[in-house]
Amino acid sequence: MNKDCVFCKIVAGELPSTRVYEDARTLAFMDIGPVVKGHTLVIPKAHHDPITTTPPDLLRELIVVVQRIARAQFAGLGASGVNIAQANGESAGQIVPHVHFHVIPRFASDGHSFNWTPRQYEQPEEMASFADRIRQGLEAE
Repeated sequence: MNKDCVFCKIVAGELPSTRVYEDARTLAFMDIGPVVKGHTLVIPKAHHDPITTTPPDLLRELIVVVQRIARAQFAGLGASGVNIAQANGESAGQIVPHVHFHVIPRFASDGHSFNWTPRQYEQPEEMASFADRIRQGLEAE
């Protein structure tokens, strides 16, 4: 537990939350600033950040809970879609530095859009260069 982490304080019961699901290692609770009503956060109970250092077995457990919450939003809320978002680092929009997934129910009339404007590589070689650099990163693991 990180004593300065808002999510760790929620896990410990030091801050209030509306819990949706809980097991030995994961917790799902309602986001207090929902993008769309029903927006749920899924976190590990143990403090981990960023996703790149979170143990793979824990990530597997988290994504299974994410899937369960998404199914529950379809069944319980009548959602017609679900966005699943996960950010790492300030430049990616992460506000709470504790790995977490946003599970956001979507409705045709909810008025929100996660769509972005697609960009292009200037040339196929530029895309290939980025792919090469990513492959080098994989080899360095």
